[in-house]
Amino acid sequence: MVSSIDPQLAIQKSQSTISLPQPPTFERFEDERLHRKQRLAAAFRLFARYRFDEGIAGHITVRDPELTDHFWVNPFGMYFGHIRVSDLILVNHKGEIIQGDRPINAAAFAIHAQIHFARPDVIAAAHAHSLYGKTWSTLRRMLDPLTQDACAFYEDCALFENYTGVVLDPKEGSRIADILGKKKAIILCNHGLLTVGHSVDETAWWFIAMDNCCQAQLMAEAVGKPTLIDADIAKLTYSQVGTHSLGWFSFQPLYEMIVKQEPDLLN
Repeated sequence: MVSSIDPQLAIQKSQSTISLPQPPTFERFEDERLHRKQRLAAAFRLFARYRFDEGIAGHITVRDPELTDHFWVNPFGMYFGHIRVSDLILVNHKGEIIQGDRPINAAAFAIHAQIHFARPDVIAAAHAHSLYGKTWSTLRRMLDPLTQDACAFYEDCALFENYTGVVLDPKEGSRIADILGKKKAIILCNHGLLTVGHSVDETAWWFIAMDNCCQAQLMAEAVGKPTLIDADIAKLTYSQVGTHSLGWFSFQPLYEMIVKQEPDLLN
């Protein structure tokens, strides 16, 4: 006798037994510091792959797990695709280089120091002059919930409209942090995108995903009038694809790929 099983019920039962991986925890600061630096170096390599690098522009930072008012950042003027763990620079809250022998981007300090200060929950922040992100930023608009992926930023993105040139004044960085508030992303008008998160993994993934969403909306509006996802469904979808854990998990395949293909980044 052959029993009949509802396929949808079988899928639900299967999913209920799946436990998604979670971010690792550490007993020693040394181990957590190395982990964060490895993720940071990998994020730079991936940004180079996605062509988010542009000359000397762009920076990603990660808070030190022990010295929480210090952060690690890329050396000024070093190609993202060459950055290794050993190249990363440790900077304190005054902008003083504590570890490393190369200068840092003044704009990186002006922006990131203020964000890390204003948001104790933020472990990492990413900003780059990606093509689609900076193109979208000229429209001075929020992204619309056009796709499932775009819903990750629904009501979780801010708009910084006051472009005043290269951000070199910490007061300007403070204004960016104020407008960012508790959100995961901000569109810096006429400038580009910036994302934050509870890990380098999450932060880098949100930046990659957001730039893709900018490209998708630019393309959709170029050929017609796209249909928006209803607000209630957008909120529901946000709860499914816009969480810290999903951001972290979405980065893991990219990390595994880049480390396998470019293992020198761990040096």
